[in-house]
Amino acid sequence: MASSLPRTAAVSAVLATALAAGLLAGATTSAAETTGSTRIHDIQGVTRISPLVGNQVADVPGIVTGVRTYGSKGFWFQDPEADDNPATSEGLFVYTGSAPTVSVGDAVTVSGTVTEYVPGGLRSGNQSITQISRPKVTVVSSGHAVPEPVVITADSVPAAYTPDGDPAAGGSVNGLPLKPSAYALDYYESLEGVNVRIGESRIVGASAYNELWVTVKPHENPTRRGGTRYGSYDAQNTGRLKVQSLVPTAQQPFPDANVGDLLSGGAEGPLDFNQYGGYTLASRAAVTVEDRALRPERTREQHYKELAVATYNVENLDPGDPQAKFDALAKGIVENLASPDIVALEEIQDNSGPKDDGTVAADGTLKKFTDAIVAAGGPAYEWRGIDPEDKKDGGQPGGNIRQVFLFNPERVAFVDRRGGDATTATGVVKRYGKATLTHSPGRIAPADAAWENSRKPLAGEFFFRGKRVIVVANHFGSKGGDQSIVSHQQPPNRSSEVERHQQARVVNSFVRDVLAVQRNAKVVVLGDINDFEFSDTTRILTEGGALYPAILSLPAAERYSYVYQGNSQVLDQILTSPAIRRFEYDSVHINAEFADQNSDHDPQVLRFRP
Repeated sequence: MASSLPRTAAVSAVLATALAAGLLAGATTSAAETTGSTRIHDIQGVTRISPLVGNQVADVPGIVTGVRTYGSKGFWFQDPEADDNPATSEGLFVYTGSAPTVSVGDAVTVSGTVTEYVPGGLRSGNQSITQISRPKVTVVSSGHAVPEPVVITADSVPAAYTPDGDPAAGGSVNGLPLKPSAYALDYYESLEGVNVRIGESRIVGASAYNELWVTVKPHENPTRRGGTRYGSYDAQNTGRLKVQSLVPTAQQPFPDANVGDLLSGGAEGPLDFNQYGGYTLASRAAVTVEDRALRPERTREQHYKELAVATYNVENLDPGDPQAKFDALAKGIVENLASPDIVALEEIQDNSGPKDDGTVAADGTLKKFTDAIVAAGGPAYEWRGIDPEDKKDGGQPGGNIRQVFLFNPERVAFVDRRGGDATTATGVVKRYGKATLTHSPGRIAPADAAWENSRKPLAGEFFFRGKRVIVVANHFGSKGGDQSIVSHQQPPNRSSEVERHQQARVVNSFVRDVLAVQRNAKVVVLGDINDFEFSDTTRILTEGGALYPAILSLPAAERYSYVYQGNSQVLDQILTSPAIRRFEYDSVHINAEFADQNSDHDPQVLRFRP
């Protein structure tokens, strides 16, 4: 239980800045040296911010439970004599800045300054880690057993994710007393720095950057293939936990793991908080994975009377990429997607890739890709697109990413109407009673402020078996700048939505213009929408009944195209106009669930009879 300790009114400039940002709401920021016997639970306190932040503490005792010799170097230690308050953690990180000289099992006393370190910086919105900095460490004795781990299970983690933040503190939860029996984030925070253990657990986020994601709640929103689905803003999936290893990869490489695999034997170690994803079990031992044989999906081939339209984010494809990437993507188009008639590609880079040399043409990228498709046994796709202005469409600097249509000329015809360029907007006119584009390919409202430093939609007109179909390829603004779901602000600030809402309104307006000319026009809007099927972005796209999110036709457990921090979620979508009444939709899972990825997105396919 946190004790009352002397402090002064001195406030450092750094802590003053943090207070102004709402980070340390409710915390006392003093720089006095404490006297008497200070324990770890005194330092941790009953909120996310230490009541002793800024104070010097002396001779804090504990047993070393984990040592990190890479990244943020330091060690964790834990008081074996716990208090009776479940809200106060008994573990703490000591930041040494260089390789620690202690070992697991050492009994130590630590003196230093209590600080709150925010992974990613104050502007990230992340919660902070309570730690001792600038430490003086004394090893009292060695060879002790580490304190028994707290076992994290489906029953121990509350179903509710987090309380709402305090309005008086700008929506921050930092100053709220922890309720570890009521909220999952409070539960994990009450174990910050503590030696914890999980049993054998299903992997819900593939290994990358020497880490993976598991769930301790196997029945929480499961996908058909072993993941955990993020189906609403209030379904954050409380059982997710990130796992890293404290064993350097030079000694033991981190294993490859796919969604649905098993973390065999579980893991044990101190509970850390990480910049990318939050609470992380830092396993003292190397982790082991049992392969559960997840395989990439294959969609069926379209019937000769069906038009197959797909969207695929190929992740910054440029001619400088290894031929193996082109070949793997091509194989996916041919074997996994069954060679769709039309493919909207996102993130096609220019011919010089990320080199910032003024190049905007992407014909070299596209020739290399379409040649690879032919070599993989696929059709000789033709392409249509519009080169962007240099450095005006965002993405990787110098890459000039854009959307491009591939189409199989043996199955569909592209209607070319010249005049479309990077700055000229395509429009809708009536020809012979039908809605047609003034420019095909053409960009939708490229001068609109919604597309500033973002990809402009590409519209094209196609004929399939004598029927006209208008297709709009999109790549909306990213979620960059949003606070994570483990932010100290709850609910987190999703600032990037503003741009996508503007973009959705422009596209919705364009589709409604098409339908005003021809009520039964067949329009397909697709691409990397960068937002969920339940988001306001999607709602705005569908306003006035203009479009329907086709992914909603799938069972809930199959609605995802991307896996982020162990949450399987929708970013890529295909939406249809009302005249497309019957269709078949497939989210083809070939990338997002796998450690070995050709892209971080799963392609989507729509089949229908125009």
